[in-house]
Amino acid sequence: MDFSFSDEQTTIRDLARGILEKEVTADRVKQVEEQPQWFDEALWSTLAEAGLLGLAVEPELGGMGYGLGEVVVLLEELGRVVAPAPALATMVLGGLPVAEFGTDAQKQEWLTPMAAGEAVLTAGLIDAEPASDGTPGTRASKDGSSWVINGRKLLVPAAHLAARCLVPAATDAGVGIFLVDPEVAGVTLTRNRTSTGEPVFSVDLDGVRVEEPGLLGGEVASGGEGLERVEWIHDRALVATCAMQLGVCERALEMTAAYVTEREQFGVPIGTFQAVQHRSADAYIDLNAMRWTMWRAAWRLAQGRPASRDAAMAKFWAAEGGARITTSAQHLHGGMGVDVDYPIHRYLLWSKALELSLGGAMPQLVRLGQDMARATPQETA
Repeated sequence: MDFSFSDEQTTIRDLARGILEKEVTADRVKQVEEQPQWFDEALWSTLAEAGLLGLAVEPELGGMGYGLGEVVVLLEELGRVVAPAPALATMVLGGLPVAEFGTDAQKQEWLTPMAAGEAVLTAGLIDAEPASDGTPGTRASKDGSSWVINGRKLLVPAAHLAARCLVPAATDAGVGIFLVDPEVAGVTLTRNRTSTGEPVFSVDLDGVRVEEPGLLGGEVASGGEGLERVEWIHDRALVATCAMQLGVCERALEMTAAYVTEREQFGVPIGTFQAVQHRSADAYIDLNAMRWTMWRAAWRLAQGRPASRDAAMAKFWAAEGGARITTSAQHLHGGMGVDVDYPIHRYLLWSKALELSLGGAMPQLVRLGQDMARATPQETA
């Protein structure tokens, strides 16, 4: 296992950081946050022109032909500047599954415009009423050449912007993943918002019709394969969330280190106080725990290895460590930490949203414990 960046990943990081540090200022983020769309369209176009939205899209479809590892590099950089753009939803929840499981026609239809910045994608992974056997509570039934979908998905990001939302649903033959147009008849979007102000949606599906070309891969996966595909998406979504949390926390700690070095009290920088040093050191330890668990999970997934436990461990540290780091960052800024015209508060709000996305620390421990209880001793080792 080698966590060193490849030359390509280093180039992607440097390119993304150069664009984002120039484009995403605190004033610009504030302006976008005040808009109902919560979407920096100019930044989105810039990322597309730089080829960054097509990192995991094949070259013949207009992309760069990389994979999850390179996407994670970009998401970490987006987290560092708390950029209001639906990159995680589009590239990970939508793009990666279409690239992995889609038909040639589906890849052409959705990955090419995604890479060009012309299509936003997302997915609804959380059911309002999940089935007891772990299958989706949302159901789809065949009606002639169409599928009819009924159910409710919660906390769907960027549904108001998305050209398609991937909807896992249980059928009589197994679990299928459907490409649903959020504007089609029978779909109702109910707007909610996270601590950052980002809109997330409850998506109600009442007799929504999807034609055969809208079934990801062209068929319902039989047996447990369909559920494995949903888990495939979920694991990558967890790691992507961890990557953004890592970027948020890394930048928050950098800002805090600079502040306590410059801020003086009793004639000396407050960074010389032992209590401040201890709290900063604890945050640094948490940050590295987040970094290594995230990259271990990302590396295993990129290599095609089983990584559900690794993803859950990474999300535990992203939730637990992220909460401690950004709380410390705000506290060590003193009164500046609660000034909404000063950017550090935004990192606390982003960290809280990412902490709870797809389950906080305790749900990850429950998931790990249940998995270990089902496993044989050899699998547990």
